[in-house]
Amino acid sequence: MNSTSNYLTFTVPLTLSAHELAQQFYHLQSDSNQAKQIYFNTLAVYAVNFYLNCLGIETDLEASDSWNPFLQALANNADLLVKNVGKLECRPVLPEEQVCKVPEEVMSDRIGYVAVRLDSDLTEAQLLGFATSTAQSEIPIQNLRSLEDLLDVVSPLSLEIILNNVVLLRQWLHDSFDLGWEKVSQVLNPIPAELGWSYRRIETGVKRGKLIHLGRQETAEQIALLVGLRPTQLPELNITVEVYPTGYATHLPRDLQLMVLDEEGETVMQAIAKSTKNIQLEFSGEEGESFGVKLSLDNYSIIENFTI
Repeated sequence: MNSTSNYLTFTVPLTLSAHELAQQFYHLQSDSNQAKQIYFNTLAVYAVNFYLNCLGIETDLEASDSWNPFLQALANNADLLVKNVGKLECRPVLPEEQVCKVPEEVMSDRIGYVAVRLDSDLTEAQLLGFATSTAQSEIPIQNLRSLEDLLDVVSPLSLEIILNNVVLLRQWLHDSFDLGWEKVSQVLNPIPAELGWSYRRIETGVKRGKLIHLGRQETAEQIALLVGLRPTQLPELNITVEVYPTGYATHLPRDLQLMVLDEEGETVMQAIAKSTKNIQLEFSGEEGESFGVKLSLDNYSIIENFTI
């Protein structure tokens, strides 16, 4: 490792095996400019992969777009898949360049961008720093964060939060609501059109909502969890569990999972968003029965427990 007055860098030797890999991808392209870019991208990904492996971070080169000859031809990708975390973009920086160039096609679906300076002889690659996100095509080198902070981004943290308070649903029918459970109009504004039908169906019951945050603090996804109950044929109650995007988002995160758990914590119902506008699960229960609602995204999950 090398240190400067401001931040830490890391130099990786570009071995013969690194160049052999780059040459394999290079010779598969007919366009010489594209082939050259892929060569540089491969060396940059190789260097970042070497660094992360030194830190004990698991990666999957074979599952990365940058290691797929077909996808290489479609987009200027230099991604490295970090297991259980996401894609880290590894952008090559040439010796004379003072900015890290980021193609438009990789400005999303990335957990970060690492700038990798290649020396003029292509014998060494120096990891200069990183950025967690960018909306610009160029990141000035002096604006990069230190590699010391990169570990916080690529560490495969798995966090499950089980909220201690048990929500007593039957009390909702008597206008007694648990803290944090608000009117739907306060959680979702404006109310989505697709929610109108379920509103009409629950005229004789009640529905409340709560904002849930899933993920790391700086990149957490905010979604709305709605729970409704309606008396049907005593002693049963009809229960609906729904999730919606909030703010300016029009669709839920693609990998968001909604699960209903039984009293033993086992999953009995499940749905995955897959970029839909909302998901809903419906079931019935009797007074005194308990169940849980689990929301999961990537390595983060939250469980709310309920008693009817």
